[in-house]
Amino acid sequence: MDGKELVRRIFDEIVNEGRVEAADELMAEDFVDHGPLGDVQGREAFKATITAWLSAVPDVHCEVENFFQEGDLAGWNVRTTGTHTGDGLGFPATGKAFETLSANIGRMHDGQAVEHWSEQGLFAMMAQIGMLPPMGG
Repeated sequence: MDGKELVRRIFDEIVNEGRVEAADELMAEDFVDHGPLGDVQGREAFKATITAWLSAVPDVHCEVENFFQEGDLAGWNVRTTGTHTGDGLGFPATGKAFETLSANIGRMHDGQAVEHWSEQGLFAMMAQIGMLPPMGG
C-alpha cells in the first residue's frame, strides 16, 4: 500500500468511521504521535487517545488534502469538522461546532505509519468551541 492510501485509510477508517481497531493493521506497534500536548507513545496509547476524541466529537470528519511524499516521509493537510458534544477531552461538552485545517508530517515503513507530527488544529478548535479567547480578534 502506498503512503497516500495508508493516510487516507487511517483517517477514513479510524477517525471518520470510528473503527479504532483498524490501527492494528495500519500503524506500527511502536507508533509515536507528536502533538501539541506532547507525545503519544505506542499504538495502544494512540487508540485510547482516538477513542477519547471520538467520545467528545462523535460526528468528527476529516478530509486529507495536498498529499505529497518523498521516500518514507509524507506531508498533507487535514480539514476537520465536528461538534463538541461529549466530555472525552477532559472538560464538559460545549455543543459547539468547529472547522480546522492542520499541517501534518508522517513517517511510514513497510506499509504502516510509524511516526506523525502535527499541531492538529487543536488551538483553533479550542477557540471555536469557546475554551480559549477568539483567535485573530
